Amino acid sequence: MNQQAIIDFINQSDNPKIKYAFTDIDGVLRGKIIHRQKFLDGLIDGFGFCDVVWGWDSTDTPYDNGRVTGWHSGYPDAPVRLDISTFRQLPWEDNIPFFLADFSISQRNETNENQPDYGLAACPRSLLKRVAEQCREMGFHAEFAQEFEWFNFRETPDSLQEKGFRQLQPLTPGMFGYSILRPSLESAFNHDLFDLLSQFDVPLEGLHTETGPGVYEAAIMHDEVVRAADKAVLFKTAVKEIAYRHGLVATFMAKWNADLPGCSGHIHQSLWNLEQTKNLFFDTAQPNHISELMRQYIAGQLYCLPHITPMFAPTINSYKRLVEGAWAPTTVTWSLDNRTTAIRVLNQREAYTRVEHRVSGADTNPYLAIGAALASGLYGIRHKLTLDIPASVGNGYADKRNGVLPTNLAEATQAMATSLVAAELFGTEFVDHFTRTRDWEWRQYARQVSDWELKRYFEII
Repeated sequence: MNQQAIIDFINQSDNPKIKYAFTDIDGVLRGKIIHRQKFLDGLIDGFGFCDVVWGWDSTDTPYDNGRVTGWHSGYPDAPVRLDISTFRQLPWEDNIPFFLADFSISQRNETNENQPDYGLAACPRSLLKRVAEQCREMGFHAEFAQEFEWFNFRETPDSLQEKGFRQLQPLTPGMFGYSILRPSLESAFNHDLFDLLSQFDVPLEGLHTETGPGVYEAAIMHDEVVRAADKAVLFKTAVKEIAYRHGLVATFMAKWNADLPGCSGHIHQSLWNLEQTKNLFFDTAQPNHISELMRQYIAGQLYCLPHITPMFAPTINSYKRLVEGAWAPTTVTWSLDNRTTAIRVLNQREAYTRVEHRVSGADTNPYLAIGAALASGLYGIRHKLTLDIPASVGNGYADKRNGVLPTNLAEATQAMATSLVAAELFGTEFVDHFTRTRDWEWRQYARQVSDWELKRYFEII
């Protein structure tokens, strides 16, 4: 639907409400319900939205190291604009019209035109849009999809607090990956996920159980890179909302339990010509049908990965997943259809030849993870990097020829904060803001006393 058709639809609707949202730096959707008249009034100039959303963490605690906004700026409004092309309706909320928004056009300080435009730089969707535009200018159409694993529990937000997040009841017991029985047992939830997500314009390619009690995996249908990220963002929140309606809580934590597998957010990606008639990653004249362009793309991703790891592993918990033997990579490696490496190439047919980035976890902000994957691949093409690293064969955890991934958020953040590569990819303003938020996250963790410490040291030490 074009803009006028959407306006006509909303004007003719019996429902005066519009919902819109955008992600903060952690990938949490923030937004409002507004009256349709406010929606119509704001189509051109946007809406004022308190910029505290760039000045606090996922628990609404203000940063003490922020530059974008803070007590020093008084938390003013910043202009948020709805992207009309993201129009869809919420099938589990009386088909309320819904739009995604971003801060792509923000106003500079009139007294200092050279002041960094942090409002723009901090916005994850705006960052991805800039990377996508660079991709188009290079003559490529980027086709992406993200897949997610997540755990489901027979809990509520209240019961989680009452139980202290312990002794939680999973949706189903036991380890039963690719089960036909378990989804049948929970058929109402299972079919609601598939059907309601499709109605919400987040169609799934597949949905199945993974190994672990109450864990599901879904692959979202591929799309143009920005639309693919939009769908990934909406998927995570939609799953949580649908779960609520079945008396469940869904978690996308990277590793909620040390004894169970973690949750991935793998990114599938390919570059096509602008007409979308040819997959530029596929070349029958090259070994394994891997084109020179694809080799440069992979080389860029491997080269940049240690510089931008927090965009694929953004939380303290992310690094509990990135351990040997846990189905997540720990080395800077690539392979042909091998699930133990950071980059996995799938090249059986031209239409489906693609790169799978396996470092990314379910806890990522899809705009940042997908933006990082595309930007680092384009870096390899721009710089004509050669893929000198041989494809790993067998156990990728043992292949440390090209180095290993950072082992915690502090190490990864420090590497990114001082990286000229990260600055080239995303600009100094974004890198400064993002790494400050990750440093804050690490410091909040470092000041806590864990159950492990109490049990280990309280009486004995």
